[in-house]
Amino acid sequence: MSTAVDDDLWSAVGDPTRRRMLDLLLEEGGGTATSLSEHLPVTRQAVAKHLQVLHRAGLVHGATTGRERRFRVDEAQLSRAVIQLNEVGTAWDSRLRRIKRLAETIERDKRASEEHDRNTEQQ
Repeated sequence: MSTAVDDDLWSAVGDPTRRRMLDLLLEEGGGTATSLSEHLPVTRQAVAKHLQVLHRAGLVHGATTGRERRFRVDEAQLSRAVIQLNEVGTAWDSRLRRIKRLAETIERDKRASEEHDRNTEQQ
């Protein structure tokens, strides 16, 4: 995926309303802005804008049926997104473990230094 797509993906899945919309679309096998708005605390117009963001990221595709546009999740793109998010999560877990080890080393060295200073003062 290109950086632009990655940015669109992160923006799309970073919003809780859009994540809920993806859940609803997966549960129902698709939906319209109107049907989604019935389950969300936002207007139909807001849902339509959220659907545009999801569409730009490739997470949903729409097809016009009569006067409405019916959206469905692109499961292949969603799978790629999940893989990418897991990779980022794994990388951050590794970074956080390194930070934790560094902090523990600093704390251990600080305690050893303080203990050394106390022993020196007692002599």
